Amino acid sequence: MIREFCAENVEHVPAALAAGAGRVELCDNLACGGTTPSGGVIREAVGLCHSNNAQVMCMIRPRGGSFGYTGSEARIMVDDLAIAADLGVDGVVFGCLRDCGLDRELTSRLVGLARERGLLTTFHMAFDELAVGEALDAVDWLAELGMDRILTHGGPAGTPIEENLDRLRVYVERAAGRIKILPGGGITWENADTVASALGVDEVHGTRIVRLG
Repeated sequence: MIREFCAENVEHVPAALAAGAGRVELCDNLACGGTTPSGGVIREAVGLCHSNNAQVMCMIRPRGGSFGYTGSEARIMVDDLAIAADLGVDGVVFGCLRDCGLDRELTSRLVGLARERGLLTTFHMAFDELAVGEALDAVDWLAELGMDRILTHGGPAGTPIEENLDRLRVYVERAAGRIKILPGGGITWENADTVASALGVDEVHGTRIVRLG
């Protein structure tokens, strides 16, 4: 099972890798849900992770707050994706919404650019702002687009992950192997195996997904 460690910077990355993290989602400003980290942070994280056979997924998000982006912010995301690719990341993480649904135009553009650079893609927890019916349609569309995974808590932020297992199972069933469902939010090194077993997934995500110290 791949344990994806959510890192706000590189401070805890060495310890996370030593504790068994197989992939790092790298971001800044976790207090607002994560934004794009600096180039220096990305470069250092890539060096640390690649020397330990682990991948780096870099957050592409120009600010906290809503997940609807202006044209200016979209251009920033395009530039940041290219910079992250140049610095050697394995993939990028983003989520774009518009009018209570997916921003299909911007999402398609970013996935296309990532694919040109050989990067993996994750649609992040912006997904959890979609209504259930819209979310199921989004699973289909993102799978057809070629996105690699969807990071989801399966419910409102702050709810116990155990309360969301039924909805997460629905997402896993809808994905049907076409796209990975990556559960996160409230998953720790203590309950990761139980959650993964309950959902039949082989990847889990969190800030405490491995035991540090």
